[in-house]
Amino acid sequence: MNEEIRTPQVRLIDENGEMQGVMTARDAVARAYSVGLDLLEISPNADPPVVKILDYGKFKYEQQKKKNEAKKKQRVIEIKEVKVRPNIDENDYMVKLKAMKTFIGEGDKVKVTLRFRGREMAHQDLGIKVLERIRQDMDAATKVEQMPRMENRQMIMVLTPR
Repeated sequence: MNEEIRTPQVRLIDENGEMQGVMTARDAVARAYSVGLDLLEISPNADPPVVKILDYGKFKYEQQKKKNEAKKKQRVIEIKEVKVRPNIDENDYMVKLKAMKTFIGEGDKVKVTLRFRGREMAHQDLGIKVLERIRQDMDAATKVEQMPRMENRQMIMVLTPR
C-alpha cells in the first residue's frame, strides 16, 4: 500500500477502473494522493505488478462483507445416525428408510448402525442382508462412502448424498 510498494514499475488502474498504463511507483502514489485516495497493490505476481487507486478503508470493509457472506452460505455437513437390528420389522424398516431419505435430502451423511445382541452374532448374514437392502433402496440418492464393516457387536455403513 502507498509507499510500501517497492517495485520500480507498476501498471496503474485509476479510481474509475480504467487502465492508465505502466509508470513508476512514485508517480502512481503521487496520482493517488492528488485524488485523496490510497494506492493498493492488487496483483503483486504480475509483471509489472498491478496497482489500483482506491479508498483503503472502504476496500477493507467490502472484503469483510464478502467474507461474512461466504460464511453465511457455508453449510456444515453433519453425520446422522440410524440404528437398526438384524430382525427389523417391515414397518420399522420403512420408518427408518424415510428418516434416512430426509437426512440425505438435507445434505447430511447417514451412518447406519446395525447392532447384534446375544446369539444374533452367529447370524451376521442377516445383518448383511438388511444393510444391502438399505443400500439398494437408497441407491438413487446416495453413494456408499464406507462399505459395511464390523466393529465389536455392530456393523457400520456410511452413506453420502450424490
